[in-house]
Amino acid sequence: MKITIMERADDEEDEIIIRCRHMDGRLLKLIYAIKAEQEKIVALKGKEYVQISPDEIYYFEAVDNKVFLYLEKEVYEVKQKLYELEQKFQGTDFFRASKSCIVNLAKVKNLSPAFNGRFEVHMKNGEKLMISRQYVPGLKKKLGL
Repeated sequence: MKITIMERADDEEDEIIIRCRHMDGRLLKLIYAIKAEQEKIVALKGKEYVQISPDEIYYFEAVDNKVFLYLEKEVYEVKQKLYELEQKFQGTDFFRASKSCIVNLAKVKNLSPAFNGRFEVHMKNGEKLMISRQYVPGLKKKLGL
């Protein structure tokens, strides 16, 4: 694979051009990651709106018809539904772990099998989450197991 980087003039927009024989999963993942990184999430804490970069997010969780995003030590509310966030981050490190949770696999310290076919996720910030039995096959596929 050849990579060429060219500086642009100040009045030009940044541009990425991909030339390939065929689009494979590796390239799609790269494209999704670039797009997701550019799109910040607008979140609410109290009365303040903040923009959060997806690489800071540990997981999203739906609780009582509200969706929250969790950072290393902070929690914010977001206005999107979980299915909208799942679509937005399709092809990235974000993974639907249950009906109420989407996990950023880049923030996972380790995984371990739990009872009833579920998996326990240990996040880098010390939190523990569960991956529902019905989502385990998708996790294994995403991890190449």
